[in-house]
Amino acid sequence: MVSPFSMLFFFTLMLGLMLCISSDTWFGAWVGLELNLLSFIPLISSSSNRYSSESILKYFLVQVLASIMIIFSALFILMMVNLSVVFSLSLLLKLGAAPFHFWFPQVMEGLNWAQVMILMTLQKTGPMVLLSYLVCDKWSLLMVFTSAMMSAVIGAMGGLNQLYLRKIMAFSSINHMSWMFFAMILSEYCWLLYFVIYCLLTGLVITNFYLQQAYHFSHLINNSFPLVPKIMSVLSLFSLGGLPPFMGFIPKWFIMQEMIFCNYFYPLVVLLACSLVTLYFYIRLSVSFLTLMFPFSGWVIKDYEGMQVMNVMVIMNFLGLLIPSVYMVY
Repeated sequence: MVSPFSMLFFFTLMLGLMLCISSDTWFGAWVGLELNLLSFIPLISSSSNRYSSESILKYFLVQVLASIMIIFSALFILMMVNLSVVFSLSLLLKLGAAPFHFWFPQVMEGLNWAQVMILMTLQKTGPMVLLSYLVCDKWSLLMVFTSAMMSAVIGAMGGLNQLYLRKIMAFSSINHMSWMFFAMILSEYCWLLYFVIYCLLTGLVITNFYLQQAYHFSHLINNSFPLVPKIMSVLSLFSLGGLPPFMGFIPKWFIMQEMIFCNYFYPLVVLLACSLVTLYFYIRLSVSFLTLMFPFSGWVIKDYEGMQVMNVMVIMNFLGLLIPSVYMVY
């Protein structure tokens, strides 16, 4: 049951987010970021999780350091010195993008799935919007470009030997940020489309893990969980990895077209290679637990509490195939 205090802090979190993305001044955006931070800290505090305090401390220190960098850059802007690079670095630190990604998987490890969903979606919205305002500056553009290349490689390599699902999701998020950064460089609407679909697919996958109460690879090998919902889980993972013809491939397809049009061939090769590595550990994870489950479960559709949610996941993944048709019409 959700407590009234959690509802209150979630409301102030959303209020800070709306203030951040709708403000027409950098001071208002900074206030929104701080309100968002101070609302998220109580939401991730939990007496039932022994790693909660460690995650809170790490997250708080990193975000405070990023906020200090924002204030520092704002002071020098008043002195007519262009420190947009420092501002961009602070936003990259808040996002957990490479090379400032070290805190992100560690904080994720101490959260439950509801908190992970907020951290991977809502907490990225404000800094991403502010960063999109800065890419018009050539030095900020260079920082975003460098971070995108590093995030692609680190997100792919970091998740290869992981068995903890939250860390796999963390490195997957880092890899997705590389695509969003390039989409941000190319087109404002392109990165918004990618971010919305990323949030949707991340929410579907995390909801599935929450229903199974799975935090480790071994938790997926659960005899009491029917095989058909597990197959639906696999489809959601494939979609998050960007495997065609699922919905997760659609925004990557748009970005590939834009990068080819702008002659970004070498960065595109790096992005595709790293995405294949990311898709590899999704496929390895999926094939492994399906193979281990097959001797114990038949292909019988058993009704259970989360079956309707699973059906919605599959429908949404395949409805995403209609997006290119709408795009071509308009």
